[in-house]
Amino acid sequence: MPRRRQRHVAGSGSDGTEDSDSSAEREQTNSSESDGNMPKRQRLTRASTRLSQSSQDTPDLKRAGDHDESPPLTPTGNAPSSESELDISSPNASHDESQAKDPANRDSDKDLSHRPKRRRCHETYNFNMKCPTPGCNSLGHLTGKHERHFAVSGCPLYHNLSADECKVKAISREKQEEDVKGQDESNTRHATRHQTPTSKQSRYKEQVAEMRKGRNSGLQKDQKEKHMEHRQTHGNTREPLLENITSEYDLELFRKAQARASEDLEKLRIQGQITEGSNMIKTILFGRYELDTWYHSPYPEEYARLGRLYVCEFCLKYMKSQTILRRHMAKCVWKHPPGDEVYRKGAISVFEVDGKKNKIYCQNLCLLAKLFLDHKTLYYDVEPFLFYVMTEADNTGCHLVGYFSKEKNSFLNYNVSCILTMPQYMRQGFGKMLIDFSYLLSKVEEKVGSPERPLSDLGLISYRSYWKEVLLRYMYNFQGKEISIKEISQETAVNPVDIVSTLQSLQMLKYWKGKHLVLKRQDLIDEWKAKETKRGNNNKTIDPSSLKWTPPKGT
Repeated sequence: MPRRRQRHVAGSGSDGTEDSDSSAEREQTNSSESDGNMPKRQRLTRASTRLSQSSQDTPDLKRAGDHDESPPLTPTGNAPSSESELDISSPNASHDESQAKDPANRDSDKDLSHRPKRRRCHETYNFNMKCPTPGCNSLGHLTGKHERHFAVSGCPLYHNLSADECKVKAISREKQEEDVKGQDESNTRHATRHQTPTSKQSRYKEQVAEMRKGRNSGLQKDQKEKHMEHRQTHGNTREPLLENITSEYDLELFRKAQARASEDLEKLRIQGQITEGSNMIKTILFGRYELDTWYHSPYPEEYARLGRLYVCEFCLKYMKSQTILRRHMAKCVWKHPPGDEVYRKGAISVFEVDGKKNKIYCQNLCLLAKLFLDHKTLYYDVEPFLFYVMTEADNTGCHLVGYFSKEKNSFLNYNVSCILTMPQYMRQGFGKMLIDFSYLLSKVEEKVGSPERPLSDLGLISYRSYWKEVLLRYMYNFQGKEISIKEISQETAVNPVDIVSTLQSLQMLKYWKGKHLVLKRQDLIDEWKAKETKRGNNNKTIDPSSLKWTPPKGT
């Protein structure tokens, strides 16, 4: 039966007393029933008016307009960090009204009457969030799959593209991915005995080599002027012009990587795992360098929300402002990492730091490394590890180049748990020096080592390059007739599994008459030797005679 509409006077009721909260809610319920055919905005206006009138007589009831002055709350009670946490449901569906119409929810409404309502705020979604690129209207996305963007990573204008161009490139990438997927499904995975490339792979390799022929020709005069003019006009607010710097093939690969990274960031933003502009350190001031960060690192929230961090390059203490850093540097007595110096040749030194003896330093080192590593999960439990920190010395001190860590007792004979070269020292040969040093320690320990998985993208590239160089050097110096993988492993301290995978990638392993044969490809060896000769004598190599180290006890 329909409820009888009753008019209640504040302070009176059927039993002589009436709760002011329930009377206000009944008035709101009645108003929603009687005005069911009116537009939603008009209903909400009248309901808020009646609530404000009833709140004058009942001080315990919050005013209808009060919850509009504060940001909407998430279920956890915190202000939402992204628009995905806002209730932006259809204007035709009203959760509050459905509760008011349902008599079974009458008691639950009474409990929720003091809780501020969550606004369906399309205006907040559209206007408060804006792309930081100057002159951008936040329309379009670098991936070509979204209508809007709110970060530089997805801004077409920052990447010198238009929204339509991004959509065209997205369609082209999807077609290419479908073609590649069809080829992968048709070609079964090759076994070890079938390591020769197919005819399609050979043709594709020739096409890539042809497209890459003119990539090192350099820019012409008019092109250089165009690039300089673009740089002077836009500065750091736009990406530098990339055309004619390399081949079209390599540029397209780079664009694909950018789009994929932007898509991954967009997914994380929608899921609420990251929020643009908050709790994300964008840059760090480290010595004389200002470094852009790549990934999130779990620094304390009071530091992470600043967006920029100031780090002492010697003790790795992190600070909030340049003034604090300047005062700290005036009294910081550290000029090199703590621990024992186990290697020195020229300006390059390596320090062995025990995570148990120097816990704070190692924790700060891990937090710093996480800004540039994706797969790193160890931050605070540093006691079971030894850290080998490589530095480059000058008249001001020993500057951090990179480091790797290893377990004190590794049952799987991992000689590296985590490895990092600082961004300002990348592509200078220091990564291979760190890897070579880790294998040198394994040789002294008389063990066969391997890095702990998973490796980061840059780490995997560095290790594959190192294994290739080690194998080709061994082949060049080898004078016998039969090559044994076991002998290679014992001499180089490289794990046999890594040796086999490298030989397969170089197409130097063949299955013939029931046996696996190692082929000595003279063309690859000659190519490697030519590069070595061209490189000449450089100081980016590890000298075993400069190592002053004995294996720690218990390892």
